[in-house]
Amino acid sequence: MTSIKYNTSLKEYNTFGIDVPTKCLIEYDTLDQLEEILIEKDKYPTPILHVGSGSNLLFSKPYVGTILHSRILGIKEIARDDETVTLRVGAGVLWDDLVSYCVDNHLYGAENLSNIPGEVGASVVQNIGAYGVEVSQLVRRVQTYSLDTAQVRYWTNEECNYGYRNSIFKNPEIRGHYIVTYVDYRFSLLHRVTLEYGAIKSQLQSMNCSDVKEITLSLIRQAIIAIRKKKLPDPKELGNAGSFFVNPIVSEEKYQSLLSRYPSMPSYRIDDLRVKIPAGWMIEQIGWKGKSMGNVAVHKDQALVLINLGGASAQEIIELYQYLIKKVEEKFGIIIYPEVNII
Repeated sequence: MTSIKYNTSLKEYNTFGIDVPTKCLIEYDTLDQLEEILIEKDKYPTPILHVGSGSNLLFSKPYVGTILHSRILGIKEIARDDETVTLRVGAGVLWDDLVSYCVDNHLYGAENLSNIPGEVGASVVQNIGAYGVEVSQLVRRVQTYSLDTAQVRYWTNEECNYGYRNSIFKNPEIRGHYIVTYVDYRFSLLHRVTLEYGAIKSQLQSMNCSDVKEITLSLIRQAIIAIRKKKLPDPKELGNAGSFFVNPIVSEEKYQSLLSRYPSMPSYRIDDLRVKIPAGWMIEQIGWKGKSMGNVAVHKDQALVLINLGGASAQEIIELYQYLIKKVEEKFGIIIYPEVNII
């Protein structure tokens, strides 16, 4: 059943826990309900914004329009061959519930993305990634509804134009015009795991797991969850949106220049011309890991995470992240950008 609320709080729809109101909040369970809403969208306050669980949002002020939220659920197998299985998943399914399903059913590919907050719909917009895996490696097709025409539009993986933490759905000409309704993901039936990151190796060793052939999906999931819990606070306990900044990618020339000044600087090579530098490491170097500004702080264990200490306003979060951007640029000559969407 479609749920419509007026002048209601969005506190439960953003993981920062910012208590801001919206003029209208509509939740729907089916494609038919969404179609009806879009056909009659002139009845509701504008603009219209579609959100997931709010794990990548910061509402900077009351929303004067209508918030849409999907409750389309379901995980269904739609294709199988000797090596792969394709699942069609509702956009309202929690991402980690899908990962858990895959692990339980011996489907390889998503295990490194365990314990990432958010919903399936947001996963394909943000191109979520962790520990050497991006969701773009799994996506086959994305089903959307057009806000403008109330018509279905399908996008192949190639049409999604995936990049690092990016997709066509974040393109200014596309963003806000399409709502993700279902996603088709393809997973492997073969034992293919990605264990190159040192943190994974160390965690598995601490669990007495060293033989790759004996490492199961369940063990990898346990390891990833343990790593993330050590580094990232639970939004239910400390409001946060996970990694606040995108790790910048710099040229080889810039990388070599920085390396000469900071020989122990961590980095991840993208290709012969580009290198990724951890934004969290740079925030540590400017001395802000664990420090607070009013009701907002940089997390003591992971400098990439900004946390609501309790009662923080959106403006306090904005002032802190803008200050960090300024200080990082002054020290390293690199501009870091928020991964979080500021609404």
